[in-house]
Amino acid sequence: MPDNDNVMVQTPTTRSLFWGSASIVALGLVAGGYLLGDGLLRAREADRSVTVRGLAEREVTADLATWTIAYSAKSQNLKSAQDDIDRDTDAIRAFFTELGFAADALKPTGVNVSRRDYGQRSYTISQRLQLRTKDIEKAQAAVAKQFDLVRRGVVLEGGSGISFTFTKLNDIKPEMVAEATKDARKSAEQFAHDSGTDVGSIKSATQGYFSVNARDGDGGYGSDTPYKKVRVVTTVNFYLE
Repeated sequence: MPDNDNVMVQTPTTRSLFWGSASIVALGLVAGGYLLGDGLLRAREADRSVTVRGLAEREVTADLATWTIAYSAKSQNLKSAQDDIDRDTDAIRAFFTELGFAADALKPTGVNVSRRDYGQRSYTISQRLQLRTKDIEKAQAAVAKQFDLVRRGVVLEGGSGISFTFTKLNDIKPEMVAEATKDARKSAEQFAHDSGTDVGSIKSATQGYFSVNARDGDGGYGSDTPYKKVRVVTTVNFYLE
């Protein structure tokens, strides 16, 4: 005769509770699986992105000119060398005054005196003057007439030369970055169109550096020309939707 203590009697109520619990567990597994799958899908969609580059260029004109004039005088007598350098300095200052530059536009930037005692003693005085002006047209006119200095007896040495600088880069940076970003979005939109998706918001971006080169020629720095080309390349990563 069976032991009643070890036998589970399944009543209608017990069976209902059992199946109800099983259904709840099953629904939980289904819901959990759906949420997990949906989360993975969203994660994959969030990872969908495209990285493109945008370019912005702008032609500008330099707003500062600095012209360094290097010259020297050599003599067996120190005073004679100094007299020669003073004569050249007066000639240089007269040259710029005649072109309409203010007296304080030309300033000395260095002087050096050397003595040589090999064979026969001699003295060499080297001097530098620098013109600094924001009048670019006038500076160009001066450079075009620099041979007049030679006619006045001034011998220009190595290290002489004019340099044109664009100093207002910070004023145009925000607009150029915006232009480069728009250019990058156009490239991303073309990619998205070809792949059947849409471009979303920016995931990440790198500005890149600004370069200021000669407007014409081989793309060098071109410090001897006032006509410049400013260029910036941005790298932008867009979400794809």
